[in-house]
Amino acid sequence: MANIRLIKGRIKSAKNISQITKAMELVAASKMRKAQAQALSGKLYASKIYEMVLRLSSKVELVTHPLLTKPRDLTGKRLVILLSTNKGLCGGLNTNLFRYLISQYEGLTRNEYVVFGKKGVHFLVQSKALVVADFSLSVPFSEGIQALTELVTKEYLLHKYDGVDLVYNEFISALRQNPKKKTILPLTISGAVPPEEDMKETLVEPSYQEVFDELLPHYLENQIRDAVLQSEASEHSARMVAMRNATDNADSLAGELTLVYNKARQEKITYEITDMVTARLAVEV
Repeated sequence: MANIRLIKGRIKSAKNISQITKAMELVAASKMRKAQAQALSGKLYASKIYEMVLRLSSKVELVTHPLLTKPRDLTGKRLVILLSTNKGLCGGLNTNLFRYLISQYEGLTRNEYVVFGKKGVHFLVQSKALVVADFSLSVPFSEGIQALTELVTKEYLLHKYDGVDLVYNEFISALRQNPKKKTILPLTISGAVPPEEDMKETLVEPSYQEVFDELLPHYLENQIRDAVLQSEASEHSARMVAMRNATDNADSLAGELTLVYNKARQEKITYEITDMVTARLAVEV
């Protein structure tokens, strides 16, 4: 009897877990769609600002701009912007990201870090790496992008670092997110430069150089924003899949326990009938 009660309690627990994980899956799916929409809405702006930077790059002296050149006195130290998550329950998303981070740098303590996400902060602290800034309380993370851009630009122009890297989860699809490393400082401008005829029809004031200098920080900010939005979309996608798997596992466990419960209940009834028959036969004898 006690065994049957125990199995019945486990069935109830499995069904409760299934309900909770199903609700979390739906919430994650809703957030994922929102994050995807935000990423897509910024694509047009990103393409236009990149096109303008590319056009102006053919009219200015790129080698003279400090954001496009490496410091003369190299320090051997880089500033790494790590984009993780504040919460867990997203499968191996953070674990894969941290393994990738370790594989990209020879010794985490050699560099300094700016972190989005409490999971990343915890990992770096355990690894005894230096965290110079923590934007984990900026929720959503996009709220801290402007401050981060100003910080990394200022530190790079002071020649504290040889370069600035982004390490984040690139959103490929709802079922696939890949860790990625992108160097954002010094800036690299690559692509097919538009023909001279296209620029002849454009009037730029006060000058090509001044407009280019003002545009570069926005170009840098846009690259960071794209990485943040991809990281957020990756988090919600991974959590949605993880919660879906958890729901399926809980339902499967509840089904298996139900079979065990029914079998135990049938055995109990059989034993009771056997006892009744045995008792009756004993009385008749």
